[in-house]
Amino acid sequence: MTGTDRALRALILQHEDPTPPGHVTEWLAEHGAAVDVYRIDLVERDVDPRDFDLIVSLGSEFAAFDDTKPFVVREARLMERAVEADVPILGLCFGGQLLARVLGGRGFRATAEIGWLPVRSSRPDLVPEGPWFQWHFDSFTVPEGATLIAESDAGPQAFVAGRSLGLQFHPEVTVGIMEEWVRAYPHELEAEGVDPAALLEETRRRAEASKAMAWRLFEAFFREIAGLGASGSRDLATAG
Repeated sequence: MTGTDRALRALILQHEDPTPPGHVTEWLAEHGAAVDVYRIDLVERDVDPRDFDLIVSLGSEFAAFDDTKPFVVREARLMERAVEADVPILGLCFGGQLLARVLGGRGFRATAEIGWLPVRSSRPDLVPEGPWFQWHFDSFTVPEGATLIAESDAGPQAFVAGRSLGLQFHPEVTVGIMEEWVRAYPHELEAEGVDPAALLEETRRRAEASKAMAWRLFEAFFREIAGLGASGSRDLATAG
């Protein structure tokens, strides 16, 4: 906790069993956060984003532009209300794509990226150049008024909009998550010609370094974008 006698209140939006919060869980625990993990794909709840200091939206096997999935529509509405209430959002892959959509960007099917890949970053203090783990088939246009801060040949990789940060990659990924994804989605790896054993080996080899890099990103977002740390523009003593 920073700057107050109450815990940081965080809402994590999870969309399927194989895609839990990973590193985000430990990072929020270090901040003493009270965390609500909402399986928005399974349950319809009346959530007031103003009850939270931070919202984290995780990845999904579904597209952020697929309104045939009821949870996509529910989450888009929740994000719209969060943006209106100036509640910071950290969007990871699907979450970043949906944040872009809510802010006026467009999502679409694009070049797939699976693996540990570098990005070009204009803000390496916020988003180091990687390699970061990618597993996606869709992309998005950067919303008007947002600032693109990282990209790859496949498209945008990170943007800042107000107090929110949208990412195309997965800083939360752990060895355990990778093991589950390889088990749950082998058909996607086969279609893209990705060797699952090699992917797991590289994930294990990069585990320590990728965790350290994720923490750098999370902390920079927390302080400099969301403004929630003691050195940020809006600490918890004045955030409600």
